[in-house]
Amino acid sequence: MALCAAAASTATASASAHLSASTARPRGPSSTSLPSSFVGAFPCAVAARTRRRRAAAAAARATVTVRAEARKSVLIVNTNGGGHAVIGFYFAKELLAAGHAVTVLTVGDEASDKMKKPPFSRFSELTSAGGRTVWGDPADVGAAVGGASFDVVLDNNGKDLDAVKPVADWAKTAGVGQFLFISSAGIYKPTEEPPHVEGDAVKESAGHVGVEKYIAEQFGSCWASFRPQYMIGSGNNKDCEEWFFDRIVRNRPVPIPGNGMQLTNVAHVRDLSSMLSLAVEKPGAAAGRVFNCVSDRAVTLAGMAKLCAAAAGADAVDIVLYDPAAVGVDAKKAFPFRNMHFYSEPRAAKEALGWTSTTNLPEDLKERYAEYAASGRGDKPMAFDLDDVILAAVGKAPASVAV
Repeated sequence: MALCAAAASTATASASAHLSASTARPRGPSSTSLPSSFVGAFPCAVAARTRRRRAAAAAARATVTVRAEARKSVLIVNTNGGGHAVIGFYFAKELLAAGHAVTVLTVGDEASDKMKKPPFSRFSELTSAGGRTVWGDPADVGAAVGGASFDVVLDNNGKDLDAVKPVADWAKTAGVGQFLFISSAGIYKPTEEPPHVEGDAVKESAGHVGVEKYIAEQFGSCWASFRPQYMIGSGNNKDCEEWFFDRIVRNRPVPIPGNGMQLTNVAHVRDLSSMLSLAVEKPGAAAGRVFNCVSDRAVTLAGMAKLCAAAAGADAVDIVLYDPAAVGVDAKKAFPFRNMHFYSEPRAAKEALGWTSTTNLPEDLKERYAEYAASGRGDKPMAFDLDDVILAAVGKAPASVAV
């Protein structure tokens, strides 16, 4: 589509047009306001002075025009569950703070129980900043947004083409200039050379892959895809660091599958939203690109347990390593991370967008523990049935199943 390139150059073209118009139709003081003796004696000086005044006035008007054109209308189609909902929330907050117009379309019903949990329970932070929140079916996105028009659409909901196609088709028909998609770094094939970088082989059967191919076909270069991994941050409603805190505050062992040295990536959601925001600000740089939406440092699984313990103020953490097959448990159900190296690197965002990571796990986990403690979750009765099966299998007496 030509819209993407046009969007990137709109402000420049507008500024040039205003500059030409102001030169042809000058307003304000002119050389004739000077004494006639001065005009007659110093015609070149007068002309130069007039040109400087006109240029300054034109530049001022061009600056205002560029700023006005830079303000975009953005639609975020946001999932109503899982760990990705917080991405849309942070993205909306960042866009609003930058002066953009934002509408968040959340899947489902505003009166549902899901909306009582974060980040949805914090949507007042968006509306108080001038954002608009609506609920509905992405399959009928036009009706859900009341016929409003947008410069940019982010699909932060669909995981396959069936879910995303209606949004993408509507966006193309509506003349949206840029289509962004939250994919997943989970689509990469396992590699013997971690970390994953953009361009590595992906699983063709993955639903996200089909979406990326479709939006590339439909939008030419006017699209970008972002592949996140694990994330932390206020408002996240999917257990990550909380899984570790639950055990640490109860003085329970932390069972980790494998040898604990598997590498993964845990990014603060503010890093993800800042990457998305740069793509909106620099559509030309983001055009037709895939970005690993992650921090720029890895952490080991055992290291994550130790960092969480430090954030909780614990002197130490009792890490119990185990072989899931030998113990007879499904590691996917017993542990919140993949039992393998699952680590990607944000090379494309650094090179193309000039993005930098701000994730600092030791400090960010302190913030998360403060919220965890304030929630009272650490004082509630909690069962650890799978943990106890693992601990018994490795010959370690299981702790009590409740507080």
